[in-house]
Amino acid sequence: MKAIVYRGNGGPDVLQLVERDPPVPGPGEVRVRVAVSGVNPADRQARADAPLAFPEITPHLDGAGVIDAVGEGVDRSRVGQRVWLFMAAAGRPTGTAAEFTVVPADRAVPLPDEAGFEVGASLGVPALTAHRALTVAEDGPRRLRPGALDGRVVLAAGGAGAVGHAVIQLARWAGATVIGTVSGPDKARLATAAGAHHVVNYREGDPAAEIREIAPDGVDIVAEVALGANLALDLAVLRTRGTIATYANDGGKPVELDVLQNMVLNTRLQFLVLYTAGPQVRAAAAEDVAAAVRDGALPVGEEHGLPLIRFPLARTADAHRAVENGAVGKVLVDVSQ
Repeated sequence: MKAIVYRGNGGPDVLQLVERDPPVPGPGEVRVRVAVSGVNPADRQARADAPLAFPEITPHLDGAGVIDAVGEGVDRSRVGQRVWLFMAAAGRPTGTAAEFTVVPADRAVPLPDEAGFEVGASLGVPALTAHRALTVAEDGPRRLRPGALDGRVVLAAGGAGAVGHAVIQLARWAGATVIGTVSGPDKARLATAAGAHHVVNYREGDPAAEIREIAPDGVDIVAEVALGANLALDLAVLRTRGTIATYANDGGKPVELDVLQNMVLNTRLQFLVLYTAGPQVRAAAAEDVAAAVRDGALPVGEEHGLPLIRFPLARTADAHRAVENGAVGKVLVDVSQ
């Protein structure tokens, strides 16, 4: 099989296209013929500076394809099943940037026939992160379904990014009123296409006043991508006992907290990352995301607010460069031509 590997940290140039024997699934595992591999900032970070736990690593956490073999203890009826994958390369050497990959069976989630492999490869990290952000409020639901967020207001910071896009789609599917903040008209168009009811340009006018006009009682949940840069705005629009769920700090601006202000607000400031969220949280998120996919709630493509930027397997290094350069949309690697 063809696979992308790296044997040391560095820039995209450390990624090499090689020939390898297909991996064999062990007990509790499935082997997937990968159709499309998804690229996330976490994949770039792992390649660049994460300690290598194996002599050779095939990157990428997310992807989609078809199960072609199962290990001991896995129902053989799963052979031939279309699936989307999450956390494939987490603590393992076999990510999705290869014609075949092996993952624990519970990390291969059934993908409906009506959902393309590009949809499946775009789920994983963004969708599960979005689910976590929407289910950590003190008085909010722990699971998502239609109606779970009825009456709530969700602010998706960076609504044109992959996680922001998933926040908008999942929150709307669950019944919330969704506000997206963006930096310009092109990203406003994408956030609107994703399903945001309202879009606010945080670089113009008085964004806090604009959001307060939409949500006079304040925002219930903020899904935050740049906490240092956006904290003042978040607190200006957050309702009492509201939640700021932060999954990144784009721009790297230091976070300074006014302790008294947050005490008075009873702010819940929730940091999150999938790796340490726990298996039960991830399993619940995967179930809910799968239900949203079955309902057709998580489409991708520019017409749905998430442009797809595609590369062949041999150009995986260019796919990583696109992520590093801040490509707007979802970067995908087409593994099976």
